[in-house]
Amino acid sequence: MTDKDMKILVVGAGAIGGITAGFISKAGHDLRILEKNQTIVDRIRSAGLHVFGRRGDVRVSPAAFSEPAQVSDKMDAILLATKATSLPGIVNDLKPLMKPETVVVSLQNGLCEEIIAGIIGKDATIGCVVGWGATMHEPGELEMTSTGDFIIGRLDGRTDGTLVSIKEILQSVAPTRISDNVMGHLYAKLVINSCITTLGAVCGLYLGEMLRIRKVRNIFIGIIREAMDVARALGLKVEPVAKLDYDSFLRGRGFPGALKRHVLIRIIGFKFRRLKSSSLQSLERGERTEIDFFNGYIAAKGRELRVATPLNEFLTWMIKDIEAGRREISRVNFDDPFFEAYR
Repeated sequence: MTDKDMKILVVGAGAIGGITAGFISKAGHDLRILEKNQTIVDRIRSAGLHVFGRRGDVRVSPAAFSEPAQVSDKMDAILLATKATSLPGIVNDLKPLMKPETVVVSLQNGLCEEIIAGIIGKDATIGCVVGWGATMHEPGELEMTSTGDFIIGRLDGRTDGTLVSIKEILQSVAPTRISDNVMGHLYAKLVINSCITTLGAVCGLYLGEMLRIRKVRNIFIGIIREAMDVARALGLKVEPVAKLDYDSFLRGRGFPGALKRHVLIRIIGFKFRRLKSSSLQSLERGERTEIDFFNGYIAAKGRELRVATPLNEFLTWMIKDIEAGRREISRVNFDDPFFEAYR
């Protein structure tokens, strides 16, 4: 079977899922969309998807459904672009649409592949790192805000014909490469999300303003230290992300090493100074964050492996406090006595 023969289902038509579906449909693939938000489904059915931004302007009208039972065919590939918080329920709901050889590709944040593989098996699970940015301005109006690539791979590191077909499909959206260590890439993105996305949700600041604060930069470094301690205990080789090599970043003692780290973080803050945390945006919409798949994952693995992760534990608790309405989003949160060690 060639990639053009494959029946593809994109689950979730928000920013990442909608843009992915738009370009795949434009390339002539047999594609359907499953989206639980009926407003988005109605928009796709009436006016189609409008994708614009860094890779041009595309208008397509793929078939869209709000319930799995409405999809009549069994799929060859399912691309999951929902929030990680939808797991494991959504995977179980999709089982009737799967054949024995169907693969599920996670475009989600965090290491969702572990959960997916636990439900449908490793052979049916493909990991994917999304390296480009997107915004949904309104249902069906989707902007690709930055370019980047996809990194895909099987959990056991092997390459086969199905994986190559998935690469060809995703190439219509963004440059795509196959890795024999996709879990190392996924963990690397999880770590940077645990720094940037979580800290932004704690204080409510744009990235540039947030990373001008020395205490926040020290917390940033502390998150990475704990995450890499966990990675070593897991025996996981963590890949660089956006040219940031965590092992190199943490190398060096005393003032020279600390200066290097702070300068690099300030550069990140300046380059992406207008970046607004996706978790912050979720909180502002009254939605849950994906904290359990960021700092919460690091903390959970730390407990399992008996690796100390007090900072990630505390940040997970703090975000859950904000979600529950017991704490406000404010830079004052960094004045909590817990953070005195990071002055």
